[in-house]
Amino acid sequence: MSPFRATAPLTREWEHFGFTVSDGVATVTFTRPSKLNALTFEVYADLRDLIIELPQHEDVRVLVITGEGRGFCSGGDVEEIIGELQKFETAELLEFTRMTGAVVKALRECPLPVIAAVNGVAAGAGSVIALASDFRLLAESAKFAFLFTKVGLAGADMGSAYLLPRLVGLGRATELLILGDKVSAARASEIGLATQVVPDADLPEAAAALARRLADGPALAYATTKVLLTRELDMDLGSAIELEAITQALLMTAKDHKEFYAAWTAGREPRWTGR
Repeated sequence: MSPFRATAPLTREWEHFGFTVSDGVATVTFTRPSKLNALTFEVYADLRDLIIELPQHEDVRVLVITGEGRGFCSGGDVEEIIGELQKFETAELLEFTRMTGAVVKALRECPLPVIAAVNGVAAGAGSVIALASDFRLLAESAKFAFLFTKVGLAGADMGSAYLLPRLVGLGRATELLILGDKVSAARASEIGLATQVVPDADLPEAAAALARRLADGPALAYATTKVLLTRELDMDLGSAIELEAITQALLMTAKDHKEFYAAWTAGREPRWTGR
């Protein structure tokens, strides 16, 4: 047990979505299939808190996010969120929008690899949650829709105008965020929005296989790579090279790097410990 962990127990049960941990793989499952897993205030808040807490779970090396039923996540619930927001004062609205943005910030700053297993529609906030993940595995029937403008709001929400151009380019991001049209799995793959597209029935197996590969791999190397990818988005080249030089020198002292050399010398596979 690390001496840097608080005395309060880590949360193992969450009321507003499914959460399991098995052999290094944590899975969050949105569980409102009758509403295509539309989000509520409570789901937003719990998801934010879970992702912030998750790196402290010593038995977790990767996170998978998926949805129950026909949808991944259809965004904010029209009745339970949008309807309620009509009653809010400006300060309360800002508190809400900061909370939703905190979910994306937590996803990007979490050092664990995050896989979005998109089993159906990913719309609104659901599309941004998938966008903020590190890997997006799509079922063939999956669809994206950054539909904020279709409800009279800015297409730039929850960091989408920051993340999407960096993934698919400014031109395509402009199209997706302004028009808000549905994007098929095939087109998502074509423009770089999808990591992989698989038949619907194969999605759980594909997500499990990628999660297993990540959970069994050099966790410290993966975590450091994700952190640098996030931090270097706004750096100049010289600063990025210096940060990478310092980081690489540090990791050359890690047990996993020494294990690679020992395994190579012995002609066997490395036994990674994430240390």
